[in-house]
Amino acid sequence: MKSYKNLYPQISSFANLELAWRKARKGKRGKEAAARFELNAEGELLRLQRELEGMSYRPGAYRSFIIHDPKKRKISAAPFRDRVVHHALCNVLEPIYEPKFIHDSYANRLGKGTHRALDRAQSFSRRYRYVLKCDIETFFPAIDHACLRQILWRHIVCPDTRWLANQIIDSGAGLLEDQYRKRWFPGDDLFAATRPRGLPIGNQTSQFWANVYLNPLDHFVKRQLKCRAFCRYVDDFLLFHDDKGILHGWRAAIEDYLVDLRLTVHPEKSVVFPTGNGIPFLGFVLYPDRRRLKIKNVRAFLRRFRQQRRAIRQGRATWQEIEPSLRSWNAHADHGQTWRLRNRLFQQRPIPPDRLEKSHV
Repeated sequence: MKSYKNLYPQISSFANLELAWRKARKGKRGKEAAARFELNAEGELLRLQRELEGMSYRPGAYRSFIIHDPKKRKISAAPFRDRVVHHALCNVLEPIYEPKFIHDSYANRLGKGTHRALDRAQSFSRRYRYVLKCDIETFFPAIDHACLRQILWRHIVCPDTRWLANQIIDSGAGLLEDQYRKRWFPGDDLFAATRPRGLPIGNQTSQFWANVYLNPLDHFVKRQLKCRAFCRYVDDFLLFHDDKGILHGWRAAIEDYLVDLRLTVHPEKSVVFPTGNGIPFLGFVLYPDRRRLKIKNVRAFLRRFRQQRRAIRQGRATWQEIEPSLRSWNAHADHGQTWRLRNRLFQQRPIPPDRLEKSHV
């Protein structure tokens, strides 16, 4: 197992911090914090570099808010300068871990993404009769800091890089505690309830570390269970087979394996069923021959679209300001059989939620 010892000079170099800043500001240049940083970008980057080299860097306070996408989520946004540091760390660590990830892990990876995951899952649905759909219960709030460090330190032995990773990991402790349902694992004592856990969903490092955290599970499914048809997007993953008895056995094996990661599968959302029934996955329902948007996702968009149109009528927004979000949703919806739905929506005749039927999506 290869280990890496001298990574910190790369992480704290000015060239890497400048690249990290350019990544962090992408799509954010109109935001006050990003604009303020850009006014004196060179000075801010030099200050960050001095703090990192002197190991005096400390993360700032998070700003938390709730979104509905359509599931309710708590997002914790770090200060902009901290987001630059997150990108700087990921710039160096991601190339180390990328070759270790399996092909069918699709979240937050270059050349992967939501739509490739959907294409892969749908191709499996054409070849197999049954699917095991699994969802990890409160995944980001449940990520155990000690387990995460144990996985990271297998390859990262550079002490200064470990120090920086610890600064970021520790900064997220407790932020999602109100989202976590306490559970007990074999061998736990009363102090287990106080174990630090949780990664802020808004961090670049959190998205990357989520893949690192579940990478052992991916290899367990592929190598130990010998599952030929498997794909994962963050904490949602699918296993396919023609024998549903084998899939039930795999679910039990996965539940046992997740104990070591201090995770549990969602008892109601982790089920075996025929692929022909339609697979809810990443906002769509996948059938072997077609793909539909989930109704709750359409309803969420309708609510947001009405709010945006109301804001325009009241002078609080312009069409130019909301156009990027509309284009983004339209591009996403275009990956399903949704032409009639989108045509009606963007002719500004939204479908009332109480009349929204499966035939519309």
